[in-house]
Amino acid sequence: MTGLLEGKRLLITGVITDASIAFHVARVAQEQGAEVVLTGFGRMSLVQRIAQRLPKPAPVVELDVQDQEHLDTLADRVREHVDGLDGVVHAIGFAPQSCLGAPFMDAPWEDVSVAMHVSAYSYKALVQAVRPLLSHGSSVVGLDFDARQAWPAYNWMGAAKAAFESINRYMARDLGPDGIRVNLISAGPVRTMAAKSIPGFGELEKMWGEKAPLSWDVDDPTPVAKSVCGLLSDWFPATTGSMVFVDGGVHFLGL
Repeated sequence: MTGLLEGKRLLITGVITDASIAFHVARVAQEQGAEVVLTGFGRMSLVQRIAQRLPKPAPVVELDVQDQEHLDTLADRVREHVDGLDGVVHAIGFAPQSCLGAPFMDAPWEDVSVAMHVSAYSYKALVQAVRPLLSHGSSVVGLDFDARQAWPAYNWMGAAKAAFESINRYMARDLGPDGIRVNLISAGPVRTMAAKSIPGFGELEKMWGEKAPLSWDVDDPTPVAKSVCGLLSDWFPATTGSMVFVDGGVHFLGL
């Protein structure tokens, strides 16, 4: 049987460990027939080892989204592995400690600007960098955490995610005429390395499991990965500028 993503060429960012949501997106995408290229930042040897754990070892290109040279050369470096892209996954986020858990009002602009650059502006910067590789019918998917309310301790990362959601809408508007879809997956809490750095995450994941109508397993990123792959496929040809909730149903409870 032909896979959902048979023949698709995908660039997937944000793989840090095999617990990363992005790793499981890459895994499911390969299982569905896609050819995958990963990006890594910082500990490149670690990302390259993790890439070997996929069903099919994937090439890794270095990408620091705050480095303009990395962005300027990204399309050419991706082109060394694939001749174009049918999909891009943005799974990048970071905020200094003063922006998470510490009093919201105390965070200095120097730290807030980093959170905004890495977690929000990089969405546009990434897509702009690989736009020469994207053709009509391509799909961009960003990983989000619902920013419609003020979560405990999430603070400036929540503000960055609100900007991220707004950027998604504007990119959908501007890229739509080229046939490029741009959507977000708003995931429930998943126990990743990044999540562990968020103060109070344990209380959040406990609450989520108790409240989700469909239940929620913080140790299972597969539902999120499958949903990302669904948006990357051809089965959502007229969906753009949207945020799809994959959180067990918690979003409509107003928590």
